[in-house]
Amino acid sequence: MKLFSTIYDRVLLWSQHRRAPQILAVLSFTESVIFPVPPDVMLAPMAMTQPQRAWFFALLTTIASVLGGITGYWLGYFAFEPFVLPLIEWAGYQDKLATITDWFQSYGFWIIFIAGFSPLPYKLFTVTGGMLQVFFIPFVLGSLISRGLRFFLVAWLLKTGGPVMAVKLRTYVDRIGWAMVILAGIAYVWTR
Repeated sequence: MKLFSTIYDRVLLWSQHRRAPQILAVLSFTESVIFPVPPDVMLAPMAMTQPQRAWFFALLTTIASVLGGITGYWLGYFAFEPFVLPLIEWAGYQDKLATITDWFQSYGFWIIFIAGFSPLPYKLFTVTGGMLQVFFIPFVLGSLISRGLRFFLVAWLLKTGGPVMAVKLRTYVDRIGWAMVILAGIAYVWTR
């Protein structure tokens, strides 16, 4: 079943759109506050198909993501009780909030750094950082460094492969996609 190659072709097409940088910036910003899709899904094909602009795309993604993180921080700081907490309760994320709060208290600055670089949902850490009123400047610096490292690494890897990599990846994208679905299913069953 060629589901993933169809999606891959569509994403490559979107990455060539004349408004792709604006879409990338909006995606990066909203992912740091509420949106569940990471900006890597747009950054990667853009860096791969337009390697001469990869550094620009990484910088744009970093800045928009950090601005979104700052928005999430202020949302948690000023609107946690009336707005954010009811959403967390509605979604059933109280346990996740408690875990992240513990991590903040145990690791401080480093948890922002880890959340910004890793595939952990960065938005949960931005809002929680504001709720806990962590120091703002270290929060921004940790976000800037970790998000920058992540997005520049993605851009470098895919810039290096360039259009040749886009063609090669197209050959294996369905196998990779289905393998990820199977691994996600196994991980879900295992953690239950």
